[in-house]
Amino acid sequence: MWLLLIVNLAGKVAAVAVGWSSPAAAVTLWLLPDALLAYHLFVPRSQGLVRTARRFATTRREAWLTIDDGPDPDDTPRLLALLAADGARATFFVVGEKAARHPGLVRAIIAGGHEVALHTQTHPLATFWCASAARVGRELDAAREVLRAAGVRPTRFRPPAGIKNLWLAPALRARGLSCIGWSARGLERAGGNAEAVAGRVLHGLAPGAILLLHEGPRVPAAIRVEAVRRVLGRLRELDYRCVVPAAEQLAG
Repeated sequence: MWLLLIVNLAGKVAAVAVGWSSPAAAVTLWLLPDALLAYHLFVPRSQGLVRTARRFATTRREAWLTIDDGPDPDDTPRLLALLAADGARATFFVVGEKAARHPGLVRAIIAGGHEVALHTQTHPLATFWCASAARVGRELDAAREVLRAAGVRPTRFRPPAGIKNLWLAPALRARGLSCIGWSARGLERAGGNAEAVAGRVLHGLAPGAILLLHEGPRVPAAIRVEAVRRVLGRLRELDYRCVVPAAEQLAG
């Protein structure tokens, strides 16, 4: 983080030093560090601000199914039934305020043999990137308290849409949380039907892939749950198992 900030500041100083003697160079020196910082804030695969796991180490045909934005009273029970019927395990990255409304669903996820992880307290998609250090801490701590009340001590976190924050890395370290990204995602709101979503999330499937899907009303009704059903079916056809990897298996 500090290296990126130093580069950004150095670019601004250099731009001022060049000044009017070379306007094009000054503009480049002023804007290029901003573009670099924006890349590390907004591009999910970036690693400069927060080390983010995008796959896990395995020699077997295994994938990690992760489901964001729950728990949802309509979707979560159906997803748990699908996973149980398939013998699959998954990680649910839950939003704290939703978990507070549905603690029974959190307990049901755990009872089903799955993992519950953090996805912030309020899912501040538009403002997480510019949140203060104090707000980042509140988003983490409030969600952790909700999950503790349900008997869960989470160790993993996924930021909204994979967007980073300047203060996120130290906040995660202080709380013993690792940041989890993905290898492929369904992009449920990008268009198409459940089959198209399943195709996107399984594109380039390989052992150790982290697959991202969503639950809840933000997902179109025709896709909700059905996309997960199709992904599970296709993984079964390809002889893949859905597992939750150990911490030492995670890789950037």
